[in-house]
Amino acid sequence: MDNQLIIEPDPAKRGLRYKLNEIIFGTDTTLGKLFDVVLLITILLSVLVVILESVPTISAQIGKELKIIEWIFTILFTIEYILRIFSAANPIKYIFSFLGIIDLLAITPAFLSVFFKGSHAFTVIRSFRLIRVFRIFKLARYTKGANVIGQALKASMPKITVFLVAVVSLTIIMGTMMYFFEGSQNSGFSSIPKSIYWAIVTLTTVGYGDTVPFTIMGQITASIIMILGYGIIAVPTGIVSSEFIQEKKTKLLFKCSSCGIEGHDKDAEYCKNCGDKL
Repeated sequence: MDNQLIIEPDPAKRGLRYKLNEIIFGTDTTLGKLFDVVLLITILLSVLVVILESVPTISAQIGKELKIIEWIFTILFTIEYILRIFSAANPIKYIFSFLGIIDLLAITPAFLSVFFKGSHAFTVIRSFRLIRVFRIFKLARYTKGANVIGQALKASMPKITVFLVAVVSLTIIMGTMMYFFEGSQNSGFSSIPKSIYWAIVTLTTVGYGDTVPFTIMGQITASIIMILGYGIIAVPTGIVSSEFIQEKKTKLLFKCSSCGIEGHDKDAEYCKNCGDKL
C-alpha cells in the first residue's frame, strides 16, 4: 500500500536509509513484520488513551497521567513520521499519499491542542492508520471482492439519487401537512422545519417520541408515513443488490472458463491470456 520500498541490488550500497526503509515499509522481513505489529498495537493504545481521557470520572483521577502518555505516543509517532520521510524511496510522493496524509493528521491535533483547547480529541484519527493491517496480514487479495461491491454501488448511484430526491420531496410535503394539521406554539410542530424533522425521524422508523400528533388528521398522516417508512428502507437495498448481481454476471461473462482471467473486452472472442475461445 505504501509502495515506497528502495530497490538496491548491491548489498555494499545498502546504508542506514535502506535498512530503515526495509523495516518501515517492508513486510516480508522479520523486523518489518515486527515493526508493523508493534505500530498497530501502539495505535490502538494511543486511541484508547484519548477515549479514556474523555470520560470525566477517569480523567479526574488519572487525567495528568493520561496526558503524559498521550504526549509520549505523539512524540513516538512524530519520530516515526520523520523516519518515514527520510527512508521513503520518494519522500514527496509519500508525504502527499493517502497514508502519508493520515500519518500527518495523526500527530497534528496534539500539537494544535497547545493553542486550541480540546483539539487533541481529534487524535482518534490515528485509528485510520489501522488500515495498514491490510499490508501486514496480506489482505489485499480481498480487495477484488470490494471492487465488485464498489462497481455495484457506482452503478446504483443514479437510481439511488432519484430515490433520495423522491424521499426528500415526500418528507417536505408530509412535514408541511403535519404543520398544517398540528401546528401551534404549544405542540412540537411549531414550524415547518421542525415538522419536516419529525417526518424524517418517523419515515426512517427511528421514532424518538419527543413529538407526537394529537389531531385525527395528524395521526392519519403519521400512520401513512410510518407504513411508507417500512417500504422505503427496503428500496436502496434492492437497488444495490440488483446491481451487485448484474456486476457478478458481467464478471462471469468476461471471464475465461479455461484460465479464469477476468477483464476481457465486451467484443473479445478469445482469451488474452491463454488464447482459448471465450
